Amino acid sequence: MTTTVLTTTYNFSAYMIYLPIVIAMTVLVSQFLFKNSKTFMIDIFHQKEDIAMATNSLFKIGFYLLNIGFALCIIEFFQIETVERLVVALSKKIGGFSIYLGIIMLFNVLLFLKGRKHAMNKEKLIGNENNHL
Repeated sequence: MTTTVLTTTYNFSAYMIYLPIVIAMTVLVSQFLFKNSKTFMIDIFHQKEDIAMATNSLFKIGFYLLNIGFALCIIEFFQIETVERLVVALSKKIGGFSIYLGIIMLFNVLLFLKGRKHAMNKEKLIGNENNHL
């Protein structure tokens, strides 16, 4: 007769804690970033608000897809048998995702700044051409 030892793991709990946290973090960062990027987008698109808002919405969808997709790719937890290991595993996963999310947010800000700089340079070139005429 063989006996089966059933071990209780906290893996399911880890998934149920991890998913809402990373999704909420992604949504909050996205809302903050894209609410504040409207000014940049309007400036980049030379006061054409409809194009600026459409582009901003596309950036936002891409931000969601990229970050939630990455969060799902790194979701795997290995045999978590104690509450202490659960806390450590969640801290590492959520902390790592927070760092990644911060880097992606800064990258987006840099893109907005670069786009604004490009738009300003284009305006200067057009202004110089008009002055020479």
